[in-house]
Amino acid sequence: MFLFLSTKVFGTALSKVAANRELPLGLRQLAAVLLKQFIKKHWQEGEDSFEYPAVSSDEKAVIRKLLLMSLDDSQRKICTAISMAVASIAVYDWPENWPDLLPFLLKLISDKNNMNGVHGALRCLALLFGDLDDKTVTALVPVLFPCLLTIVSSPQVYDKYICAKAISIVYSFISELGAMDGVHKTENTELILPLLKPWMDRFSVILEQPVQSEDPDDWSMRMEVLKCLNQFVQNIPSFTEREYRVIAGPLWKTFESSLKVYVRSSIEGSEDSHGGRYDSDGAEKSLDSFVIQLFEFLLTVVGSAKLAQVVADNVKELVYYTISFLQITEQQVHTWSVDANEFVADEDDVTYSCRVSGALLLEEVANTWGGDGIDAIIEAAKKRFGESQLEKAAGSTVWWRMREATLFALASLSEQLVELEVSGSTRVDIGNLLEQTIAEDIGIDVHGCPFLYARIFTSVAKFSSVLSRGVLEHILHAAVNAIGMDVPPPVKVGACRALSQLLPEANKEMIRPKMMGLFSSLTNLLNQASDETLHLVLETLKAAIRADNESSASMEPIISPVILNAWAVHVSDPFISIDALEVLEALKTSPGCIHRLVSRVLPYIGPILDKPQQQPDGLVAGSLDLTTMLLKNSPRDVVKVIYDVCFGAVVRIVLQSADHSEMQNATECLAAFVSEGRYEMLNWGGDSGFTMRSLLDAASRLLDPELESSGSLFVGSYILQLILHLPSQMSLHIRDLVAALVRRMQSVQIVGLRSSLLLIFARLVHMSAPNVEQFIDLLVSIPAEGYDNAFAYVMSEWTKQQGEIQGAYQIKVTTSALALLLSTRHAELAKINVQGHLIKSSMGITTRSKAKLAPNQWTVVSLPAKMLALLADVLVEIQEQDLADEDEVESDWEEVQSEDVKIDKDTLNSLCAESSVRPTYEHLTAMEKVFNKDQEDDYEDDQLRVVDTLNQINLASYLGDFFVNFCQHNRQLFETLCQSLTESEREAIQSVMNR
Repeated sequence: MFLFLSTKVFGTALSKVAANRELPLGLRQLAAVLLKQFIKKHWQEGEDSFEYPAVSSDEKAVIRKLLLMSLDDSQRKICTAISMAVASIAVYDWPENWPDLLPFLLKLISDKNNMNGVHGALRCLALLFGDLDDKTVTALVPVLFPCLLTIVSSPQVYDKYICAKAISIVYSFISELGAMDGVHKTENTELILPLLKPWMDRFSVILEQPVQSEDPDDWSMRMEVLKCLNQFVQNIPSFTEREYRVIAGPLWKTFESSLKVYVRSSIEGSEDSHGGRYDSDGAEKSLDSFVIQLFEFLLTVVGSAKLAQVVADNVKELVYYTISFLQITEQQVHTWSVDANEFVADEDDVTYSCRVSGALLLEEVANTWGGDGIDAIIEAAKKRFGESQLEKAAGSTVWWRMREATLFALASLSEQLVELEVSGSTRVDIGNLLEQTIAEDIGIDVHGCPFLYARIFTSVAKFSSVLSRGVLEHILHAAVNAIGMDVPPPVKVGACRALSQLLPEANKEMIRPKMMGLFSSLTNLLNQASDETLHLVLETLKAAIRADNESSASMEPIISPVILNAWAVHVSDPFISIDALEVLEALKTSPGCIHRLVSRVLPYIGPILDKPQQQPDGLVAGSLDLTTMLLKNSPRDVVKVIYDVCFGAVVRIVLQSADHSEMQNATECLAAFVSEGRYEMLNWGGDSGFTMRSLLDAASRLLDPELESSGSLFVGSYILQLILHLPSQMSLHIRDLVAALVRRMQSVQIVGLRSSLLLIFARLVHMSAPNVEQFIDLLVSIPAEGYDNAFAYVMSEWTKQQGEIQGAYQIKVTTSALALLLSTRHAELAKINVQGHLIKSSMGITTRSKAKLAPNQWTVVSLPAKMLALLADVLVEIQEQDLADEDEVESDWEEVQSEDVKIDKDTLNSLCAESSVRPTYEHLTAMEKVFNKDQEDDYEDDQLRVVDTLNQINLASYLGDFFVNFCQHNRQLFETLCQSLTESEREAIQSVMNR
């Protein structure tokens, strides 16, 4: 019916249909949805979404009136849809062109005889709050909050659903307050504080009442109260412990009574928990969501240094009750029993649940109260263990639930508990406690209590370092047996987790007799597994292979085909395919396996790489990954066999493919060929010139400025391998390489790719030493779009990106290269100005519109000054890391800080003086150790460490020598450049020059 209406009256027609209470609900909802879209497209000229024709002023007035008159609709879904349309218009018209909107809503809220109108006004206000500016909020809150408080304080008039909506508006405002900054936040905090005390009193009344069974409106109202209280803690720091003590007692009553309802509704399943249900506004109304919110608020309170004392006296009871909340629910028992994937996913992904929230609260208790918190948790665990034993003796069929929940609680704190046990800081022997529990439960019926059995396995895995060898061996044998038995899926899941953890540390002689059976069982399990369980089985198989190389070698003919099949089936799944590759890699490193494995794989992947266009999605990229894995760290004869079958195909993929994943993986594969084949590879094909041309052609395609950045992502690491392993061949093409690198850099959209190309320039600087000036001249002779020459462009980008470069090797190479360039004192250096530091704006909060009007501005500095600052920044970073390391011997840097030296010209002169006082070897070695700490190594880094001598640089010592030499050879320039440094940068230089 709408299609035949003129656009000029379309909005009015839609409004009339939505407002007509005699029409069918579905038709009215459709009209309201279309109206919202109509408003977005035709209401306001100048908006990005605007389309002509625009709505006339007269029609706007009609639509606004019709919508307001419809807010008291008895159909709540319609009311919500109308409210969304009102909010959409308010973004454009209110307050200037719609001044009567808020007065109308406030009047509607206050009408006790029109509950539908109250709901409609509340819903509309809740949607409006996200678009209110600071000035409007300041004017609205003193008027609105008393109206809302009247609603919440009149339960005899307003039902719990209405009260919950009123409280949700308070929550929205306090949330917005937290997003504010500076003066606005301070002003609004001062405004809100006097209004909150009556709200705290009202919240106390609400929380004081026991939680009711099967009353989702009550749960929703309490949930909104807890959300508000949470925001008070986070966004109103002036609220003190005294204010929160008002709700401490009522909060505890809510906590206690909610457990009783939760046990009946969720754990036992004897009452309706309203799981997965939502109200007409889309808000969840289940018991679980309320309990999770309760835990979230308690987590905030316990984690607050100011408020933790509110619950300090009840911490033992808090922990005791929390463990009960961790019991597996009846719904979980049903779901996990029929779907092992769901069980694994819920365990691994830390899904949104009461179990996870409760475990987080226990962890916060341990963090806040340390040993006392841990002792409280262990005491509660012992008490719960005892209670479960009494339930078992009394004939209960669900006695295992509390037992499993207690083990789950302890396992969630395994890191803290093990650390305390090892250090002797806890008064309870956690290892002994667990061993007693395991001894009692390991003989239970695995079919009757599969989840407890699974929890025993996973708990032993997490506490293996504090359990006796006898217990570990017993559990290991039980896990091996469980994998091969007909037991419920959760038990097999737990067994896999235990084996993954225990096998690497197991006695090989002890486990060897069982390994052949374990491999067979895992292989069979692999054929049955899917999704999440497949990942777990692969992890277990990898651990088993690494635990006993000899047995795995004899099983290779059985294991490899199954793994390869799993890999092929899931080649497009990055997680499973990576797991499968890691299993194959473990097999490859087993004695006697690599040649057989390569012989098995090559006949399969050779044809795939040869005809990539004919393969299903993902198979070519996956095959390239598999080839790269086989190449890494392999004997030279194996690399040659792979070269004969795959090299030409890999080069063709780089040259011809349009698939970015294929290009990336092919680039990494070529880098592996170069890294492992090296110079000898040039002669494998019978024509060394052809092989080298193939490698250079691939580099040329990857450096093509027209190619999308994603396709070139790994070109930097590939070219680095060429430079390191084929330096004499690459030296013949340096000029062409540099020109191509510049063109590629100027078209790059990915920061990481740009940084990897800068690393190539840095490595070329080192290759040119001691004739670095000639390399600068080469760059100057090459053009760069928008710059005087390539040198000006490269140094402009390099100085911008240096602080973002990651990795110890990369930082060493680029930093030392900057020092080499600066040491030349080449005339071109002084001609170039680069980006300095960011000029801070005084505009307050930066919105997108402000950013467009006033983008970031930077100072401009000379290139030598910027280079010196970057070199000093590296020392500053090492200094900060050194000072932050509490486990190191007292840092020599502290001496510099305590002197509080003001660096002036005389000090700089003293730095330049000839001195035998140099940085001590021990000091610089300690600095280098700190610099390299926590650097994650991958295959490429390992290769570079072995091949590239630059990785042996002690960067602190290197820079110390550089600064001394630079100062002594050109003191005037050094002093001039140092004047532009920050005080911390000068102190860092002083520390390595005057020791």
